[in-house]
Amino acid sequence: MEPPKTVTTGGLRTDEDAYYDAFTRFLANSDEKVTTHAYLDEVVRRLPARRVFLDIGPADGATTRHVGRSFDRTVCVEPSEPMRRALARTCPDAVVLAEPVHRADPGVGVDLALLSHVLYYVPREEWAATLRRVLGWVEPGGTLLVIQQDPDNACMRMVRHFTGVGFGLRELADELAAAPDGPTADLRLESVPAHYRSDDLAETVTVAGFLLSFPGSTQPTREAVEEYVQRHFRTEDGAYRIAHHQEVLRVERSGARTDD
Repeated sequence: MEPPKTVTTGGLRTDEDAYYDAFTRFLANSDEKVTTHAYLDEVVRRLPARRVFLDIGPADGATTRHVGRSFDRTVCVEPSEPMRRALARTCPDAVVLAEPVHRADPGVGVDLALLSHVLYYVPREEWAATLRRVLGWVEPGGTLLVIQQDPDNACMRMVRHFTGVGFGLRELADELAAAPDGPTADLRLESVPAHYRSDDLAETVTVAGFLLSFPGSTQPTREAVEEYVQRHFRTEDGAYRIAHHQEVLRVERSGARTDD
């Protein structure tokens, strides 16, 4: 079954402004962008070519802009209309495709493809096929990066507590490695640390609700989320801290470009 263009996630729709607002509140008090950008800088530095950057699910475009400065062209796949509005302000020169990844076609080979926190919105049985599709757009010598929440971090423990949902990239890496018809590639799992911190309980509860928003999940009551936040995320100084370290599947295509 094909995933819908717009996804309902625990009471929030990805095309609603409320979803975008919760997302921006989360990022405003997290060091995720800082640590992720440092990691991506190192990946970009090692690429043999920097012609086209493909960002699938770029959201507000902050990372797109950061990485895209190193490339000749930037192409984005972003089905969410509020996110596309933000993306147009942040990356006005990017080519933006509104179709979901299973229908999009960048029409060009890419040197770096990034799927950051995207696979949550793709049915699990379609993960491997989705990545094989994207990897087919990556030029030999190029890299595909998949970033998700580390399945053992504090954020995902909360998700499992309320929804029973779990995510991890180890099994996906094994599926890709075992595929007989895919491009030859080197796969590895890596980690990027990240923390959210806030002095505001109400905002932390809103952010926790956003982090609990996955397709098909039942959103717990705000009271239940607040109780969990107070019990598990409150620090000794009265603030709130959520560790949301990221797991990265790094796929480097073998070979060299033939058009150099």
